[in-house]
Amino acid sequence: MVARRGKRAARDSEDRIPSPPGYTAIPVKFSEKQQASHYLYVRAHSVREGTKSTWPQKRTLFVLNVPPYCTEECLSRLLSSCGPVQSVELQEKPDLAESPKEPRSKFFHPKPVPGFQVAYVVFQKPGGVSAALALKGPLLVSTESHPVKSGIHKWIRDYADSVPDPEALRAEVDTFMEAYDQKIAEEEAKAKEEEGVPDEEGWVKVTRRGRRPVLPRTEAASLRVLERERRKRARKELLNFYAWQHRESKMEHLAQLRKKFEEDKQRIELLRAQRKFRPY
Repeated sequence: MVARRGKRAARDSEDRIPSPPGYTAIPVKFSEKQQASHYLYVRAHSVREGTKSTWPQKRTLFVLNVPPYCTEECLSRLLSSCGPVQSVELQEKPDLAESPKEPRSKFFHPKPVPGFQVAYVVFQKPGGVSAALALKGPLLVSTESHPVKSGIHKWIRDYADSVPDPEALRAEVDTFMEAYDQKIAEEEAKAKEEEGVPDEEGWVKVTRRGRRPVLPRTEAASLRVLERERRKRARKELLNFYAWQHRESKMEHLAQLRKKFEEDKQRIELLRAQRKFRPY
């Protein structure tokens, strides 16, 4: 009887997966050929009372220990059996605020986070979180229908993606600049409308716009500003304020007079040497 209990306890300890307190471990394998399993530690996202969070409380699953080869699309596919997934976001460290959604670029990608990451998985229904906590696994990251490249194949793909198509790149840059110019024009129009208009309490908002437009900060304009400042400082300097400055200025003036006298003597000697006798 004691031996039977010992065998059962040993079997239970082997089946039990170590995980941090409050987390559930989900085994994950890269492919069917892999023998060892990697574990994702998940729990329902919750915050303390009085703490604000943009993540939906009952529909968000917090995931730890996400490997580098597991992308947002891959994680969404792994957890799609628990229910329809609304969004997946990978981050370097936990954050209570959801990052702003911006249109993704085909050429300008954010710098990838090295190493393992955390993830926030938002389901469309609250039942997806409870179903994810009950997963047993192991889940396969790379399958025949959805292969995930790694090693040298991943490096080759990354290198091929790093060489953009010039025409497609130009089209995307033009589209971005048009949207940016439109945004700036709307902000300037809004600031111009609010300029000088008092609010409900009678305060007038001070904007950057003034009566005199600001000069463009080009290199030539900067040089002109620096030269103007230098001349202004030179006019403010006190000349011959000290006795030694007065003596030095006198000595320099005498030296210049002597130098000019010697130059005039040489010029006169040269003119005398060039003079010729012409009686007729």
